[in-house]
Amino acid sequence: MENRRSFFKSIGALGVLGAIGLPETQALAQTSSDAANGAQDRLYWLQVLEKLAFPVLDHLARRELKKAMPVEAAHPSDRGRYTHLEAFGRLLAGIAPWLQAQGLDAAETKLQRKYIDLALLALDAATDPASPDFLNFSRGDQPLVDTAFLAQALLRAPAILLHSLDAKVKRQLIEALKSSRAIPTPNGRNWVLFAVLVETALLTLEQTTIEERLEGSLRHMLGWYAGDGAYGDGQFFHFDYYNSFVIQPMLVDAFSVLRKTDSRFQPAWAIVLRRAQRFAEVQERLIAPDGTFPSLGRSTTYRFGAFQALAQMALLRQLPDRLNPAQVRCALTAVIRRMIEAPGTFDENGWLQIGFCGHQPSLAEGYISTGSLYLAGAGLLPLGLPPADPFWSGAPARYTSQQLWSGQSLPADHALADVKNVEVPALPSRPTPPGAAGSTNAISPR
Repeated sequence: MENRRSFFKSIGALGVLGAIGLPETQALAQTSSDAANGAQDRLYWLQVLEKLAFPVLDHLARRELKKAMPVEAAHPSDRGRYTHLEAFGRLLAGIAPWLQAQGLDAAETKLQRKYIDLALLALDAATDPASPDFLNFSRGDQPLVDTAFLAQALLRAPAILLHSLDAKVKRQLIEALKSSRAIPTPNGRNWVLFAVLVETALLTLEQTTIEERLEGSLRHMLGWYAGDGAYGDGQFFHFDYYNSFVIQPMLVDAFSVLRKTDSRFQPAWAIVLRRAQRFAEVQERLIAPDGTFPSLGRSTTYRFGAFQALAQMALLRQLPDRLNPAQVRCALTAVIRRMIEAPGTFDENGWLQIGFCGHQPSLAEGYISTGSLYLAGAGLLPLGLPPADPFWSGAPARYTSQQLWSGQSLPADHALADVKNVEVPALPSRPTPPGAAGSTNAISPR
């Protein structure tokens, strides 16, 4: 409890996370105390990463996640069936790029090695049917969501999370991914993308994919384009952050793989990327000068995961020309600080608690539980860039709202001129694997 009080009270140059008592990031602090602001920001992000990741990965690696993780939810007996895969898949999707980042110094490489080892042990524990922490990939509808986030993690760090696996764990992983096909693909909202990510990961693993769940689902999602870089969540547009939680990042990751598999996907990739860039530009403008942003729509308890789309464009070095990478770093750092340092964000054992800014259980929809909250980690994607990248090495820069509210004159903002229809070709014909569920309009509002 004393460490927790110190965590929230410390306001040193490296931020409040310098006091959380995790030895690896303390070592980083000792080697970086005289570093420039970009290096200090990176250290702060690494401390946030460890604060989020350690409880989940350490317990799962020891096959004790189900025993140790609390289940805070409106309906804990129900969400307990799903919350552990939620925590693992969502967290890993956020930290995966860092697990295979290059160009790190010795201290950060040591920290990275620790989490690579934990992640690989956790993958084995999660997919081994004999493990007490064997996770639920197929019972109910929720596992389709979080199998997709796990699949997204695999695509974001294939060198570590796919190609380095031993044969046993790779077989387990393939079977776990395939088992989620027992869950029908809802075709009325963003849920279609969860099947897409699972199939894309299976494609990367050289497995036969299902057109209805891959190309067919992409056609559904692209057909809901609303304009100016944003997609409707089904037929209608919603003012929430699902373009960032799910839609834009999963479209980008899927088409990134497909265009390398078949050049016919290149035109669709270019359109999807251009829309994602525009959406990232909008997201950067949403961040107020003090690091706050509007709480709108569903799932605000995912905290700074709301900026996954902006973080992803930074990671891919695809930010719009008008955005200096360093200003995006400063904007995201301001958001992360405002949210992670709010009293009540973590419980006394270091687990995230439900809330947007602190502990606010009333914000939880019925599908929210402790594991859901770890989508916050998706805001940390730029840690996959090396420290020498301009995102990290650039001098501190004011972001758009700071510039405008200080009276600086900037060019006017303009909507994206775009096309409505995007062609999604079919991959070469292949048989439908046995036991694969088809589509249905029955959906749940996740």
